[in-house]
Amino acid sequence: MSDTNALSDLEIAQRAVMRPITEIAAAAGINADAVELYGRYKAKIDPAKLTVPAGPSGPVPRRTPGRVVLVSAMSPTPAGEGKSTTTVGLADSLARAGQKVMIALREPSLGPVLGMKGGATGGGYSQVLPMEEINLHFTGDFHAITSANNALMALVDNHIFQGNELNIDPRRMTFKRVLDMNDRSLREVVIGLGGPLQGVPRQDGFDITVASEIMAVFCLATGIADLRARLGRITFGYTYDREPVTVADLGVQGALTMLLRDAVKPNLVQTIAGTPALVHGGPFANIAHGCNSLIATQTARRLADIVVTEAGFGADLGAEKYMDIKARVADVAPSAVVLVATVRALKMHGGVAKDLLKEPNPEALAAGVANLRRHIRNVEKFGIIPVVAVNKFATDTPEELAWLLEWCAGEGVPAAVADVWGRGGGGDGGDELAAKVLAALDAPHSFRHLYPLDLSVEDKIRTIVQEMYGADGVDFSVPALRRLAEIEKYGWAGLPVCMAKTQYSFSDEATKLGAPKGFTVHVRDLIPKTGAGFIVALTGAVMTMPGLPKVPAAMRMDVDDTGKPTGLF
Repeated sequence: MSDTNALSDLEIAQRAVMRPITEIAAAAGINADAVELYGRYKAKIDPAKLTVPAGPSGPVPRRTPGRVVLVSAMSPTPAGEGKSTTTVGLADSLARAGQKVMIALREPSLGPVLGMKGGATGGGYSQVLPMEEINLHFTGDFHAITSANNALMALVDNHIFQGNELNIDPRRMTFKRVLDMNDRSLREVVIGLGGPLQGVPRQDGFDITVASEIMAVFCLATGIADLRARLGRITFGYTYDREPVTVADLGVQGALTMLLRDAVKPNLVQTIAGTPALVHGGPFANIAHGCNSLIATQTARRLADIVVTEAGFGADLGAEKYMDIKARVADVAPSAVVLVATVRALKMHGGVAKDLLKEPNPEALAAGVANLRRHIRNVEKFGIIPVVAVNKFATDTPEELAWLLEWCAGEGVPAAVADVWGRGGGGDGGDELAAKVLAALDAPHSFRHLYPLDLSVEDKIRTIVQEMYGADGVDFSVPALRRLAEIEKYGWAGLPVCMAKTQYSFSDEATKLGAPKGFTVHVRDLIPKTGAGFIVALTGAVMTMPGLPKVPAAMRMDVDDTGKPTGLF
């Protein structure tokens, strides 16, 4: 990344010249009938209308699905590692090398955009465009998911008010309303006040939209029929007899599917260099499974030889969930994995304060690589040797970069410096990384999951915390132990586990940086997501409704007199 005098991400994006999205679609092999335009530079793609092109002698045989490159990272720090930037730059560089490539990314949530994390469109000269529109509402997918979630809860509360034929216990609701915003004031609320005509009073609360089970269902569904079936399987509460109640019991899965029928189609956009990108769905990896929609990934595999996608936060979160949740639903196991690391993040894991990261510190760098080493070994447990992408910042010294590359060689993993923020994947900033990834794609590997599904939920959690996090063990609270018994009772024990944990540490305490040892992970509750098809294990102080920082990023944002956004990254 360049220095503080460089153009901002927004300024770079606004100066870029985009091609009409119809041209991007045609170049990607998408027939016009499958393209639904959302203005000049965005479109939805209807996978059901994708056709096999005809050749001189008739239809071309169905192509082999593209291979997946999964981009993950070391444990993130507040300094930022640039995983999306590296994903976009790598894809552009692979396209520059003559490969037929498509990107599959998550959509940004407004909560972090207006809070502190920023958007999800990359940065510098490795961005997906139109950056402002993608980060602000986009094609309305999150609004549709929010509406479907809240329609369900309105229908549930109305059912209780109208006589409660299903015998739903208002005290045992496990589903909340959602909002695509960080708002700590809504974590716990009371609804139905004001008298008999205003509903049945009960304690309720809000999650952020990306934590909604409907978001998870949306991102794991294989099509409309599967979406409807998964929505029907959602457990939103229990009866007075402590039996689970599902959306299918209420009979509204069809209505919820109707609200999502347009949103479920992947969104097509482009990078600055013109590489096609499908940006669709957006569960967080610290409170959900952290991957873009399966429909988008599969659509990209139908259209390209290589699909570059990413999983949220570090490899202990998003990548593990990609392997153990998403790759169980469909054939999307990665053929190569990229781990993004930065010199400054490694120094922070080595004990350097954020305001001192620009200063050379070889001792801290040598200490911090313990974090990267654990992530490398973790990826290898899935049968794949990762490629380390060192995302270059202007403050990195040649000596630091050379030392890190030599260290990677000593660990037995390929590595390359990627200067895709400043030089772009469309330039030569990612050429060396692309070459390493192409070699990794052709290298032999034998993908495997971390655990079999027939393990008990308790043992699945224990496997994750010991194998991925390096913990000594796991401690279950009394409520979590009760939930384990319920999971066994209702036949949900065969589901995979989705850990909800801080992204900053291997442990469940955000302050334990590096590669901590001698700790126990504390599971305070378990939430069966029977529609999505996994069990969420809540650890530490992780929240499903984040709060805003003291000075939200929104304080710096505005529009000029023409309506053009300013201050957006």
